[in-house]
Amino acid sequence: MNIIDWLRQPWPWYVAGPLIGLMVPLLLVLGNKSFGISSSLRHICAACIPANIPFFKYDWKKEIWNLFFVTGVFIGGVLAASLLSNPGAILIHPKLAEELAGYGITNREGLVPKDLFNWDTLLSVKGIILMVFGGFLVGFGTRYAGGCTSGHAIMGLSTLQWPSLIATISFMAGGFIVANLILPLILKL
Repeated sequence: MNIIDWLRQPWPWYVAGPLIGLMVPLLLVLGNKSFGISSSLRHICAACIPANIPFFKYDWKKEIWNLFFVTGVFIGGVLAASLLSNPGAILIHPKLAEELAGYGITNREGLVPKDLFNWDTLLSVKGIILMVFGGFLVGFGTRYAGGCTSGHAIMGLSTLQWPSLIATISFMAGGFIVANLILPLILKL
């Protein structure tokens, strides 16, 4: 097995999890930096929008490392998708396939159901609820919680911050409620 074939295999949680978790002490030791992705949008806005908005009036250049970090995450994702994607069919549990079929989602390619992710659906009522309103709620929730799930769950919990514990519990509870109670109602539209 060559290195590319080895990299294409799914990595178990006990390898991938510690690699992600090691970013926290690495960032703290190398420069007293906090791990988080959502703050990069604020840095981009502060750099590109010369307005008199107090939220964007700070020295964003001190946080430019975060923009390089996020750019690296993006480039890594593009490289992984183009060079390391698994050409085989992605298997899902038969029970999940049956549940999705009950909502009319049968046309899948990989993990992305084409029945949901296409322009016709995006421009429908269901698409507006799922994509536009859902995106707004994610952005609002990230700002309201003072960070995203990666920042709170990885960085905040590892540094024993009480607000991050509350935020992570809220993210998880909200995710379970939406996935099991609200999403089935939206998919039936």
